Amino acid sequence: MMKVCLIVEGAYPYITGGVSSWIQQMLTRFSDIEFVIQTLVVDRNEKREFKYKIPDNVSEIHELYLLDDDYIDNKKKKFKLKKKEYEALESLFFGTEVDWDGVFKFFQNTTVSLDKLLTSKEFFQMTKNYYNKNYENAVFTDFLWTMRSMYLPLFLLLKNKPVKADLYHSMSTGYSGVFGSMCKYLYNKPLLISEHGIYTREREEEIIKAKWVRGLYKDLWIQQFHKFSSCCYDFGDEVTALFEGAREFQIDLGCLREKTNVIHNGVNVSDFEVLPQKDVNDKYINCGAVLRVTPIKDVKTMINAFYLAKKQVPNLKLWIMGPLDEKPKYVEECRQLIKDLGAEDVIFTGRVNVKEYLGKMDFTVLSSLSEGQPLVILEGFAAKKPCISTNVGDCFSLIYGENDQFGDAGIVVPVMNVEKMAKGMVYLAKEEKIRVQMGLNGYNRANNFYQNDDVFHKYYDLYNKLTDKRRQAVKGKVR
Repeated sequence: MMKVCLIVEGAYPYITGGVSSWIQQMLTRFSDIEFVIQTLVVDRNEKREFKYKIPDNVSEIHELYLLDDDYIDNKKKKFKLKKKEYEALESLFFGTEVDWDGVFKFFQNTTVSLDKLLTSKEFFQMTKNYYNKNYENAVFTDFLWTMRSMYLPLFLLLKNKPVKADLYHSMSTGYSGVFGSMCKYLYNKPLLISEHGIYTREREEEIIKAKWVRGLYKDLWIQQFHKFSSCCYDFGDEVTALFEGAREFQIDLGCLREKTNVIHNGVNVSDFEVLPQKDVNDKYINCGAVLRVTPIKDVKTMINAFYLAKKQVPNLKLWIMGPLDEKPKYVEECRQLIKDLGAEDVIFTGRVNVKEYLGKMDFTVLSSLSEGQPLVILEGFAAKKPCISTNVGDCFSLIYGENDQFGDAGIVVPVMNVEKMAKGMVYLAKEEKIRVQMGLNGYNRANNFYQNDDVFHKYYDLYNKLTDKRRQAVKGKVR
């Protein structure tokens, strides 16, 4: 039986969402493959629970912590980096040609206290060298502490001993991709990287907007994630994207074109053929949003847009369907916004089976700041519901098509544009014939181009291709 190590950051099995749902479907479908899950979480003290029923072919789930205590007790051992070790670690700072082999080798073969490493004369010196070359106008003490905090999660991660497997599959670049790269280095097994969103771009957007990091330190963190993506694209044997635009981003970030491959998201259209429908006495126009109530989904823009639209369509109702436990503070801010506006008919359902609700919706809405190729749009299409979406990820192509004959399946609006989103809601609410036709257009597009069976067949074939290549290479060496 093939053994695959799946490396996940900030998702399965503790957080629901598109990526986690996709992973659950893959694990269930590939019942003849043994999976080991290496899931990256913030720290061991955070309360977590499985959000999915773990399939029987998942033999192990290991947590890897990005923030943790360092339990190595080697107070009597004098700390000293060898010349090659020093050069490898310093190459991380400058980033032009990082010696990842040397970095991986150091953390896997050396018993080192991170406290000693990060407070050592050597770390101080390499920080000073980088500071003098690039940032000498900054306050050095702040710079030093930033570098320590920036490298701590990476160093903690790299101290973990990976599970041995036939294939490593990372669900993103970033920390999980670097860990996958180390697995490739240690065991010389194939590495597959699947990006449901372009991790580096997403982190860059978050850092630019973040309040916890200011000035030049934003640049330092952005550069850090660019180094990570370069590492992943170099070590990865195959790199998949959800759509052609994302693939071009990967290539722009340094991935070799011949490594890249587009594999769309998919949906089981047949699963949505028989759904509970709206009661004939229901006079509302139901607008459904399937999402995690978090800042990246920009629920506040949706609420404001709905408030404006309802002034013109009094029987409009907004259903916000999805978990409320990921960002409780943001959920409370959304509730307060509704209260401040005096908005009516906004319903938070919490986590639900969307199939029990989608048939009762008249259209769906997505207000995200960042997406890849949203499953929620495809599920809406499978239920013959058009979508109003922000112009992120592949939403434009999903809704307007890519040179197909099916026609518009909704409306695309700019990010954070309350007025245009409200206008779209009013239009779909008032134009029933157009709304129904758009829903059929989306259904036909999903049915022809985004079927789940096709997607998972491609991944299954890719798994076999990568492991077969490896077996052939080993046979060649033996001969």
